[in-house]
Amino acid sequence: MYFSEEEKRVLGGESGPLKQKTLDFIVKYANVLGAERLCKVSKAHLFCGAHHYLEAVRSKDMDEIMSEMWFCSSEKIPFDAVGCFSQSDCSPVDHLNWSKMGCRGDEFRKNERYLDRCLKAGVHLVGSCVPYMTGFIPLFGEHYVTTESHAVLMMNSLWGACANADGIEAAFCSAVCTRTPLWGMHLPESRKGTHLFDVTCKPETVEEWDLLGYSIGLKLPPHSIPILTGNVERADMLRLKSCFASLATTSGPELCHIIGATPEASSLQACLSPSGLKDQIEIGPRQLNEAREILCDQEAGEVDYVSLGCPHYSIDQISAVAGFLNGCKVKAGVTLHVWTALPIKAVADRCGYTKTIEDAGGVLMVGSCPLVSEKWPAGTRAMAFDSAKQAHYIKPLTKTKVFFGNWEECLQASISGTWGRWSTWIQL
Repeated sequence: MYFSEEEKRVLGGESGPLKQKTLDFIVKYANVLGAERLCKVSKAHLFCGAHHYLEAVRSKDMDEIMSEMWFCSSEKIPFDAVGCFSQSDCSPVDHLNWSKMGCRGDEFRKNERYLDRCLKAGVHLVGSCVPYMTGFIPLFGEHYVTTESHAVLMMNSLWGACANADGIEAAFCSAVCTRTPLWGMHLPESRKGTHLFDVTCKPETVEEWDLLGYSIGLKLPPHSIPILTGNVERADMLRLKSCFASLATTSGPELCHIIGATPEASSLQACLSPSGLKDQIEIGPRQLNEAREILCDQEAGEVDYVSLGCPHYSIDQISAVAGFLNGCKVKAGVTLHVWTALPIKAVADRCGYTKTIEDAGGVLMVGSCPLVSEKWPAGTRAMAFDSAKQAHYIKPLTKTKVFFGNWEECLQASISGTWGRWSTWIQL
């Protein structure tokens, strides 16, 4: 491998043990990938907090746990500083309403200790899966790292930024040493599309775009890059964040070209792989309806937990929820959680949306979600989600019924306490 003079000094220990150890990890990672160089990372989105996987290390020493699980080091090295602009991803605990999500006091305090350590190291405690809505916007050609599967799709696709879905350890190491292997999505030649999806239905709502992403992912082979054409002119941020969340759920692309909408796809030829298309696939109403049948329990029934906001809701979405709930009441015995990022909640507080939701009996939650926390109200018999990602992943974790529908259907279920057969099918 080629190393710059700065990288040689870091590997030689001149910048301290943490930078040395993290750069050594990135070099080993690059060797496995066959990368000949490293590139400089300017932003990092990190999976901070006392997440459940950390319990694999049988220790009560936080430095030992972080060294082993974040920096792949059996040697205890304190996490004292990141080297680039860094934000935190979701954690397992809402630090404002932790008791309302079923967390114990010791779980809350443990999570706060991890987050405090990250803060002291220079990580901004945003705590959200939508970093691009809270000041984390890498520009065209900018190299970054993220631990959020849909965020890498969003930022690579919409802005032409450059990141791979590297995982938790690589992201933490890159945040400290500010390097990542020059490989994959960091190279222009690796960013070309391989499979063309002709969208013949007309997705308009966020729910329909969510189902579109889920359907595309079911048909996309591993290590492929989709190109979308057809009825995709209604794409916007809200629709695409749901579309890409479900696309990342059912497959693993790090980039999606939308002809005429994303910067590297001014035409099919501009974003097409030199080897040509590997397949051309039609996505129509039948595929979207099949996806909904996979995600939603077929039997109508009572609902006692409703969760909205995966990915975390924008201020527009929170405003819509408040408007729907204004003058209504969540049925007794039903829990309604609406998830967002802490900075977005601050705006919702100021605008009065939080109070409207709370007056109706709901709770505006921050910094987590049922999937990340693996928590929902004790005794829950049936859940409703407006997120294909949540429904997909939570189904195998529980024996309760899981319903999927649009946000209005979910809110209506929270008021009535029941879920019927969905009222709208995707039409031609």
